Amino acid sequence: MGLEYARQLAGRGYDLVLVSNREDELATAVQALSTFPVSVRTYFQDLALSDSADTLFGRYMADYKDPPSVLVNNAGMFFFKELQPEDLPRIQAMINLHVNTVTRLTILFGAEMKKRGSGYILNMSSMAARIPAPGISIYSSTKSFLRTFGKSYYFELRPYGVSLTTVCPAAIATPLYRLDEKNMRLGIKLGIIKTPEKLCRKALRAMFRRRCICSPSFMNVWLPALIALLPVPLEAAIWKKLSR
Repeated sequence: MGLEYARQLAGRGYDLVLVSNREDELATAVQALSTFPVSVRTYFQDLALSDSADTLFGRYMADYKDPPSVLVNNAGMFFFKELQPEDLPRIQAMINLHVNTVTRLTILFGAEMKKRGSGYILNMSSMAARIPAPGISIYSSTKSFLRTFGKSYYFELRPYGVSLTTVCPAAIATPLYRLDEKNMRLGIKLGIIKTPEKLCRKALRAMFRRRCICSPSFMNVWLPALIALLPVPLEAAIWKKLSR
């Protein structure tokens, strides 16, 4: 997803600053983007630490002095399991990555954009924000925070010429969900899973149109409503079967 956002923004002529905790993938991304007539700079940094946002903000402003025209908060993590005490470090990392880092980056860079009088921010939430379900307790909770925060803070930024678009996609064909190739292809063919190209295109279109929320799938309409109708005993039985 991050590479696809970068590719499409480069196609629009934007210079890029890519941030990741995977140094090899950063180098691969630079190579993949070398065909575009834009500059590409990378920061090798873990965004799941408690001070990640402040560190990144400081590094960027020291290098560039002015805030970016576009900020895309796309980094994410996912796991599906019954929570145990030994999961607490991973839980904290997810909360840092999805909530603390995104919130602080949005506010820090948003404040600089407000001073300038222009800017676009895109935050990645999920359809899971509307689906509180066992197995994804922390994931859905953090994505729900992002959706609520984005809908609220959008109105605070708007009078200053700054927009905040929160994207709430359904399943996307990325390694995040660890589906095997056969099921991934089937999901794409059935329209249940969207490709990164299509999702990023719709998300960026919504961002440049200064929309508050982008829910680019019909599944966003019917699936949360369907799950909300499930009786508690049935949902418990489904979880019992899935968790074996």
